[in-house]
Amino acid sequence: MAERPKSGRDIARVLVAVVAMAICVLAAPYHVMAGDKGPTVFAAASLKTALDAVAADWKEDSGQTVVISYAATSALAKQIEQGAEADIFISADQAWMDYVVDQDLIDGGSRFDMVGNRLVLVAPNDSQLKVTLEPGTPLAASLGEGRLAIANVEAVPAGKYGKAALESLGVWDQVKGRLAQAENVRAALRLVSRGEVPMGVVYASDAKADPNVKVLASFSELSQPPIVYAAAKLKRSDPPEANGFLQYLRSPEGIRRFVENGFTVLHTR
Repeated sequence: MAERPKSGRDIARVLVAVVAMAICVLAAPYHVMAGDKGPTVFAAASLKTALDAVAADWKEDSGQTVVISYAATSALAKQIEQGAEADIFISADQAWMDYVVDQDLIDGGSRFDMVGNRLVLVAPNDSQLKVTLEPGTPLAASLGEGRLAIANVEAVPAGKYGKAALESLGVWDQVKGRLAQAENVRAALRLVSRGEVPMGVVYASDAKADPNVKVLASFSELSQPPIVYAAAKLKRSDPPEANGFLQYLRSPEGIRRFVENGFTVLHTR
């Protein structure tokens, strides 16, 4: 039986259906991409474990993906100064945040103190060392033939804090020629974790993140300037989601993740 020729109305219906399908196909990738778009964050290396958890929680809540670049705070500040594309900067100390502020690159109203941290002396898990951190403690003797891992003491916040703590104990002169300086605190942690050095000075949060190290002793919080992480949005930031992520960082949900990973709540919050 011959097929009945399609009427003009039938053809119009087919065309409408085809156009509608095309719109849906074209629109779908856009919505996926829009849902995935989020701010770019430059963050201190010591934040990685906790901040990855915060970012995962925020993605689940908001649908937005955060792109995070981890490195030494000093390196990140210099990259921002040189024009690197970032929306949020999280510094491991106030000095490097002030440095970026002085370059007129920070949205001043967005800056806040996020969390704190503590310094600890760590060793590989199988170490038999026992060390008491008190004035004049023979730290160099405890190193044996090895070196003390620490982040760069001239530029990286963890290294500067560590140097100040060792100076306060009167042991800096013992160990200053016995250092294994690393580009950031996580790199110093890896030297200890792999057994390449007998001891290292890192943050408490770093020690908590690595099951291959153990804490030998904690430095007094009075032995170095307060360890405070500052966060802020850059003036050149474009994504509106940057403000949302900053707010999430200081929310109870965000702070809970940091505390779980060894950071401390600031008394001034």
